[in-house]
Amino acid sequence: MGSSLIKLISIFFILITIFTSQAASQSDECESESNSSCNNKSAALPLKLIAIASILVTSMIGVCLPLFSRSIPALSPDRNLFIIVKAFASGIILATGFMHVLPDSFDMLWSPCLTENPWHKFPFTGFVAMLSAIFTLMVDSIATSLYTNKNKAGIIPEGQVADEAAVTTTQGHFHGHHHGPKIGTEGSQLLRYRVVAMVLELGIVVHSVVIGLSMGASNNICTIKPLVAALCFHQMFEGMGLGGCILQAEYKFLKKALMVFFFSVTTPFGIALGIALSKTYKENSPTALITVGLLNGSSAGLLIYMALVDLLSADFLGPKLQGSIKLQIKSYVAVLLGAGGMSLMAKWA
Repeated sequence: MGSSLIKLISIFFILITIFTSQAASQSDECESESNSSCNNKSAALPLKLIAIASILVTSMIGVCLPLFSRSIPALSPDRNLFIIVKAFASGIILATGFMHVLPDSFDMLWSPCLTENPWHKFPFTGFVAMLSAIFTLMVDSIATSLYTNKNKAGIIPEGQVADEAAVTTTQGHFHGHHHGPKIGTEGSQLLRYRVVAMVLELGIVVHSVVIGLSMGASNNICTIKPLVAALCFHQMFEGMGLGGCILQAEYKFLKKALMVFFFSVTTPFGIALGIALSKTYKENSPTALITVGLLNGSSAGLLIYMALVDLLSADFLGPKLQGSIKLQIKSYVAVLLGAGGMSLMAKWA
């Protein structure tokens, strides 16, 4: 499974290389930065450094909030409030795909800086997003099957092993059906949560690096200033959605810490990479437009699939929400608020 995934990713980047080598700029303006008063490299650098620190902090706050919710009884995963908050975060992730990433990809791949043929004659963004959604379904399905087959005896959430060991010590023995790990519907659901958390993190990480790279390479202070504030809110709320999935996956501490770390540092890393490449990276060059446009398209397909299928559909068609119309209405309102708020941010980011 791992080698096949690496091969597919390699083929994707090879295709990007072939396309970018054939692309040609139609204007010298596409290769050069604008000479407007907003372009100020010396003034943009402090703003980028502030963005790295502030986005890092807000990302950590957002993704860690759900993980510390166990200490708050009202926010435990089996409570209604947690379901409503998760619906709000899922709406944010859905709007991120539809309102932020997908339009950016369309703008880049329809740019006048790209040749008419093939970029203006075929909707590459929609095509790549569709393939990405199908590929995400494939990974989702195969990964679930592999995890299920590997753990036919079931899986034990964090802390349960220690609890069973303590009971064994005090009681002296267990009956046979208590020796094995957790099985049945509950264990299968836990497997699904773990697959969802891993695939969702992959899509968010790709999207975050691309956002950071674009900001780091830009010297336009007129766009960087509002973008910093918008990205802080964006990363915090998106982190809440991911953090809720990580919480439900019941990973051990080390894996939780790694997932939190990678989510928190990807956008700051992208900004730092953009600063380092600012002399060679031109956001309007054909190579940059095609590479970032295709990556945005694939990220959009992944995020939209995950939000609709693995987050919203799984919860709204699940037994808890199906058993309460009142809770469903509250959750729908939360989804609309999350999606609406993130859509409003599309004006600045």
